[in-house]
Formats: sequence, structure tokens, C-alpha cells
Amino acid sequence: MKEIVLNALDAASGASGVTYADARVVEARERSLATKNGRASQVSTSETLGVGIRVLAGGCWGFSATDDLSAEGVRRAAAEAVAIAEASGRARAGEVVLAPESAWRAEWVSPCRIDPFSLSVEAQLGLLLAVDETLRREPGVTLAEGSLSMRRERQIFASSAGSLIDQTRTFTGAGFEAYSFRDGDIQKRSYPNSFGGQHQLKGWELVEELDLPGHAPRVASEAVALHSAGSCPEGEFDLILDSSQLALQIHESIGHPIELDRVLGSEANYAGMSFLTLDQLGRLQYGSPIVNAVCDARLEHGPGLGTFAFDDEGVEAQRIDVIREGRFTGYMTSRETAAAIGQQRSNGTMRATSWSRLPLIRMTNVSLLAGAQSIEEVFGGVKRAIYMETNRSWSIDDKRYQFQFGCEAGWEIEDGKRKRMLKNPTYSGITTEFWNSCQAIAGREHWTLWGVPNCGKGQPEQVIGTGHGASPARFAKIKIGAGYAK
Repeated sequence: MKEIVLNALDAASGASGVTYADARVVEARERSLATKNGRASQVSTSETLGVGIRVLAGGCWGFSATDDLSAEGVRRAAAEAVAIAEASGRARAGEVVLAPESAWRAEWVSPCRIDPFSLSVEAQLGLLLAVDETLRREPGVTLAEGSLSMRRERQIFASSAGSLIDQTRTFTGAGFEAYSFRDGDIQKRSYPNSFGGQHQLKGWELVEELDLPGHAPRVASEAVALHSAGSCPEGEFDLILDSSQLALQIHESIGHPIELDRVLGSEANYAGMSFLTLDQLGRLQYGSPIVNAVCDARLEHGPGLGTFAFDDEGVEAQRIDVIREGRFTGYMTSRETAAAIGQQRSNGTMRATSWSRLPLIRMTNVSLLAGAQSIEEVFGGVKRAIYMETNRSWSIDDKRYQFQFGCEAGWEIEDGKRKRMLKNPTYSGITTEFWNSCQAIAGREHWTLWGVPNCGKGQPEQVIGTGHGASPARFAKIKIGAGYAK
């Protein structure tokens, strides 16, 4: 692989007019398993290997990729990247300028205690089928689903600036859902989260930590119990969110708005822009004074889907404050966008889903820092509140300002105690008003780094994993209602 990436770099950087070049060789292996009502519904494996070449020529980018790794195949891809840059130059609006970056020589392997690929497909399916059987033992459960996913990715990056970086990362994900259909109504409970469960930069040890079989009876009984639960009351209430729902709230109303390419208009045609215009940097009161959020790709932050040693431009992983004591303090940047707003260095958030795609600014681990309150203070700080768990649906406008979320289950809280279960709860708001209403955030012992494996961006679309850490938190006077009403 190293020889391939160096050959690609030589072919690209040696072309006439090229002022910068980089190349990424990526080798990836994936396995995905799923079960549905006592049967395997998916068993798939894939392996891929290829090289992506990026050049800057005539002040414009050119990119090409190939899985033909012969000397001639690599040379053709490099020539195509240069030709694309030259063609782009005929219609350029301005010249691309890159913030400086050091040359790095590094090798890095993410922690992985148990190789998930060392277990047989039969053993992994056996675990899912055992969970499936337990779920369907609960009278009223009409559909049980479970899934496992694993990916190992090795990438070697080389640049004309002198970097040569070899990284290997292993990801694992696991979860299950129980559905109950009765009288035209469907209720659902998931563990440990909806949309595939929990996903982290770990090996099979993550699955062991989650203890899927141990949680199956509770989840199944809650799915059925939701049919008999009361409808969520409508009006303004104090709202308490569990950490998994808060992770998606962070993703949509903090993570996406701080992507600087979105702010500058690169995403306008596909996924919208952002309300966080440049004049608000350092000025906007994004949240209440207890709200502190970071974008952190370092391993010290945790085993997130956005954890790495270097991004796909060869920039070292960093932690930046994006909200400090409620004030908006930072965007996620690339070398190009950092230079465009006068910053001296990229904060290292450029990533691509594979060798065949151009890197984009992507969320790393965008997390709400743990607060100073105990969990008792979060729940007991008000006489009455609504508590919601586990995302069921989401919607947010194309500037990431107005939103509505639905959750799988809610509970009415009185004097800090759960009183009754509520079905079909929803809440809505405006991003800055919501975060400014934050009154309490639980401490580090209740903080979890969740994985969101399905974040989409770009044309053609790139689906990538991100991480979001959060503790349960309470928000004052939020508009709450009941979705899916009859």
C-alpha cells in the first residue's frame, strides 16, 4: 500500500502546474448481520481497495480515484485529476488558498481488544437470534429485529508537503428493536439506541459491554406497555432528554450548523446552509452559560466514530471549543476554509467515506460537555417535567434553525419521580432558544459518547459516522406535544 500511495503522489505532484497534491490508499473490510423474527435477514461482507488522488493546479482542485492499482492505472488517475483541475480553472470564481500544515510521519492503530472478525458469522448470528427469541416471548411483540456491524479500515495518506501517515481503525455496532402492533397502532422500543444501536471505535468488546440479551426482556415489555400509556400532554413544559436523544439534538442543531463549508455555501444545493453566518462567530449567545460543546477527534475524548489521529488532509486530530459558556466560538474547518476566513490552521475535520470520494468537512465527535449537576438535580429541580428517551423521528430546516423531534417513549416527572409512561412524545423549537433554555446537565458519570453511523452529506452522497457525547439534561418551557395521533 505504501508503494502505491507514493507512486500516486509522484505521478500527481510531478505534473506541470500542480502546486499541491495528496493521495490516499484505503483498504476496508466490512461485515453486516441482521435478524428479523427468528431468521437471518442480512448477511453481507465486502472488501475494497483503491486510491484517491487530489491535486491543486491553476488555483483549483482536481480529484480522481481508481481501483486499478497498477502503475498505469495510478498514472491515468493522476492525469485525470490534473485535467479536472485545469478544466475547473476556466470557470473559477477565485483561487484556492490552503492554511499551512506541518509534514507528519506517523503510524496509528485504534484500540481493539477483541477483533470482531475473529468471531464466526454463525456465532454472531447466534447472539442476535437468541435476543430475537427473548423479545418475541413477550406477548404483544409482533416484530423483533437485531443487527451487528463491523468495519476495519486502513488508510495511508501522503502529500507533497511531506506527510506520510498510516492509520488503522476498527468500528463495531450493535442493537435491537421490539415492535408491537395493536389496533392500527405501532409502538417501538430500541436498545441501546434507535437506528442500529450503539456504534464505537472498538472491537467485539463493545457488544459484550452492551449485554444485549440482558436488556431484551425490559425493552420488549416497554414496547407493549406503550399501547396502554397515556398520550403525551401538549403545551409548554420543562423537558428532560436522555443522553441518546440529546446526541441527535447535538448532531442536528450544533454539529451541522458549525460546518464551515455549509456556512460558505458549498452545501446549499443538497443539504442546506447554516444560520451561523460569519458575523456571529464569537458574538452569538448560542446557549445558556452552562452549555459547553467541543469538536474533538482525539482518542482522549473517547472511542467515537469521529475519532482518529489525522484527518484526510493530513491535519492532526484536535479539540476545539465550539460553544464556551454558551457563546459560539468555533467552526469546523478544512485547510481551504480556514484560510478563507483568515485562520492560521485547519482544525482537522476533513474526511471521506472511501478512497473513491473527495474529502469534505465532516463532524468528528461533537459533544456537549458534562455538567455540574447530579442526576437528582436534573430530574428534581422542577415540580413537573416531561422526560423523553430514544429518537423516533427528526426534522430540521435547511439552515438548521427550526426543528421537531419525536421520541419512542416519555414519562411524566413529578418531584423528581417517574409517574406514568407517555406514548408518541414530540418536542419542537428554535435552535438558539432551545440551547439558551438549558437549566441543568448531569455529571460525567452519566455521560455517554454515542455513535451516529448514518450522517449524509455531499454530491454524490457520502454516508459517514460521527460521535456525540452527552449527559441527560433539562430544558425550560419547551413546546411539547403528541405525534402520530389517531
